[in-house]
Amino acid sequence: MTYALPVTAVPTPTDPLAAYGPLVATRMPETLEERPYQLFTLTPHTPTIGAEISGIRLSGDLSDEVLAELRRALLEWKVLFFRDQDIDRSEHRDFAARWGELEQHPFFKYTQPGQSDADVATLAKDAMSVGVENVWHNDVTWHEFPSYAAVLRAVEIPSVGGDTLWADTGAAYDLLPEDIRARIDGLEAEHDWMQSFGIRMPEEAVAQLRPHFPPAIHPVVRVIPESGRRVLFVNSAFTQRILGISEDESNELLRLLYRHVQRPEFQVRLRWQKDTIAFWDNRSCQHYAASDYFPARRVMERISIVGDTPVGVPGPSDRM
Repeated sequence: MTYALPVTAVPTPTDPLAAYGPLVATRMPETLEERPYQLFTLTPHTPTIGAEISGIRLSGDLSDEVLAELRRALLEWKVLFFRDQDIDRSEHRDFAARWGELEQHPFFKYTQPGQSDADVATLAKDAMSVGVENVWHNDVTWHEFPSYAAVLRAVEIPSVGGDTLWADTGAAYDLLPEDIRARIDGLEAEHDWMQSFGIRMPEEAVAQLRPHFPPAIHPVVRVIPESGRRVLFVNSAFTQRILGISEDESNELLRLLYRHVQRPEFQVRLRWQKDTIAFWDNRSCQHYAASDYFPARRVMERISIVGDTPVGVPGPSDRM
């Protein structure tokens, strides 16, 4: 059944992103078969992104069959939530290592006080160290191999506030106007850390690390290899410019894409509790940590899994 608003209720669109009424994307592409989960209970939080998993413990040995179902759930729902997971740092690391090589973040020892392990980012915020992660981003897109996924564990949370939000960038791409999709398919963008981490680091550290981490070039529209899903892969924390077009057009497109990703219809919001764990596919969603709890204390620990080189889609000229 098709639903339509009365003509008098629809404003004249003056915005290229104007959308009134239902704004619903498919959760997964047709290449993926929707099947029930047999080894745990999955409870969706929204129609396309975010699901809570219950009935399993992340500590100890997880069977290959459970891991296969979790991998399918991650691909389908983009971010998974686990409650009441009383695990320590070693068990956190063991779970993350089941998904690939663990990332060694080069900048946190300069920008986040209290780091003790290269593969575990301790995000401790309080009256002396304020939260600055309240910007929509994919992690580590300044790297040649951006993170595949991340496992974030709540260690200490404020009594209220400090939620994290994720946005489904596959749904965002699917629901862009067709003419805008045609403009961005095949384009590439430059990503860099200098205007984020770099401005908070000592000059000598920047000079030492810069040769090892030059700007990275990634497709504006990325393809998830397991599913063929197209996702937006630019973010306001690290993307500097779109290549091959004018500065004005690059700025226009980036502003438009960033605003589009911020639509509530593409998002899920998690209210943290102690011992909650979030596990997300960094390729297919962006996240935003609400910084509304100052001066209360919030401590999280994140372990990320190394990804691969992003692959894009052909542009109009490549399809001729």
